[in-house]
Amino acid sequence: MSTEEYKAKGNDAFRQKNFQEAIDYFTKAIEASETSNHVLYSNRSACYASLHKYDDALNDANECVKINPTWAKGYNRVGAAEFGLGKYEEAINAYNKALEIEPTNAMAKEGLTSASQAKESASSPNVNDMFGKFTDPQLINKLKVNPKTAEMMKDPSLVEKVRKMQTDPQSVAQDMMSDPRLMTVVTTILGIDLQQPPNGGAGAPSSFDNDVQMKDAEPASAAADESPAPKKEETKPKAAEKPKEEPVSSEKELADSYKAQANTLYKQKKFDEAIELYNKAWETYKDITYLNNRAAAEFEKGDYDASIQTCLTAVDEGREMRANYQLVAKSFARIGNCYVKKDDLKKAIEYYEKSLTEHRNADTLKKLRAAEKELKDREARAYIDKDKAEEARLKGKEYFTQGDWPNAVKAYAEMIKRDPSDARGYSNRAAALAKLMSFPDAIRDCDEAIKLDPTFIRAYIRKANAQLAMKEYKPCIDTLYEAKDAEMKNGNNPATLREIEGLLQKALSQRFEPLEGETYEQSVARFQKDPEVVEILQDPVMNTILQQAQGNPAALQEHMKNPEVYKKILILMAAGIIRTR
Repeated sequence: MSTEEYKAKGNDAFRQKNFQEAIDYFTKAIEASETSNHVLYSNRSACYASLHKYDDALNDANECVKINPTWAKGYNRVGAAEFGLGKYEEAINAYNKALEIEPTNAMAKEGLTSASQAKESASSPNVNDMFGKFTDPQLINKLKVNPKTAEMMKDPSLVEKVRKMQTDPQSVAQDMMSDPRLMTVVTTILGIDLQQPPNGGAGAPSSFDNDVQMKDAEPASAAADESPAPKKEETKPKAAEKPKEEPVSSEKELADSYKAQANTLYKQKKFDEAIELYNKAWETYKDITYLNNRAAAEFEKGDYDASIQTCLTAVDEGREMRANYQLVAKSFARIGNCYVKKDDLKKAIEYYEKSLTEHRNADTLKKLRAAEKELKDREARAYIDKDKAEEARLKGKEYFTQGDWPNAVKAYAEMIKRDPSDARGYSNRAAALAKLMSFPDAIRDCDEAIKLDPTFIRAYIRKANAQLAMKEYKPCIDTLYEAKDAEMKNGNNPATLREIEGLLQKALSQRFEPLEGETYEQSVARFQKDPEVVEILQDPVMNTILQQAQGNPAALQEHMKNPEVYKKILILMAAGIIRTR
């Protein structure tokens, strides 16, 4: 299902007062929406408030105003949720913010009045009057039949709290905020109605949102935008509560009718006819939404230059009339889409960045990152030249021979850029980096070289030397065994194997080197606590081999033909556990 389908089902569930079901549908609509939609969060806030889940209602209301800080109704939602939580000062601030944006907003005015009255009642209670209400002998029965408290009064624990409260009303004040039910009971007794936030608040079904926006144009399959539809009331409010609606000019109505016809033609892929009607809409009433829609049709038609020019006009006109920054951002993003189609990635990046400056949109950011990556890859591919890579290698060799390590690194880096598939570039740069004592970078280059050519033994040896310099003995030993296996499978060069074996003995010797002033026995005792040594000594197979070796030393030589046993025997010998003399 689409976002709009989930939203429609949420609307239906809300009208039927199935608030949890409505929450589920609005949650799915939010997840399915390609862009953040303030209306969906506003509607879900209303559902939470209807279930008296004011914390959740406030979270959604805050998200709503974060997405669209220019929408007065979002602040009404915040005010209603804060009102439900008993935070009257915060509710007052939210309603005031709504009135700053829309001074004629009737819902905000009513909410502000209710919140101010509630704040005054909460801060200046008449103690004697309160006491009389709390000590009413019929209080429990009245609460049990009151529609606001009847359901919760079925809980014996709450009834007990109310009885306790009757004897000392002021003692329960500190617990009111921690128990929403108790706060509802108290405010019901005092005549402050927290169950129904002020009209237009998060809990008021009569103030539900039903405005819809069509999907933004995409490079592959664009769609025309609908400008936000007028906010319709899902549940008919009382005559006295109905907010005053701003009159819509006849020119605007006519322009919107042209746009609606154009949208239909757009969906039918009749782009020329749609463009003509979008033009009529723009000529009738100046709203850059019509220009953005025309650009979407031109984009789908394949007339990218025309689409770009239309979007530039939309930006200029939008600046002049101080249009919503999101509409201007959309114009810039569509220019970026056109340049992607024209295969001008630098221009596409430029306009995606302009769009994000106006409004940070996740989809536009994703397109920017994709364009930047593709441009970088193209530039890297265009730079490849094996002949120039060889020139850089020889230059690097010359610098290395002269002991000019920094320039050797630069030359080998150029070699890598010119031919990233040649493992020698990474291995040679690793050698120069090691001379500069930059061992971690040298190890990373060796890893790249090995990845490109697993048989490149020199890369293994350089990596092992760097690890040895960093005193990473176990990783160094593992690298040398990998080098030995690779050489025996591919080259089996005796000189190379001797070099690997010599490095291996050096690594083992340094790993199990006695400390200054330490006796042989103390060293062996310390080495026996080494985790790898402990693991070997606890191995049943190795225990059997060691017992055989005590009676028959020649048997140890036979067992060492097994590579795994050989590794472990070398470690025990280096640690002094097995003595060769």
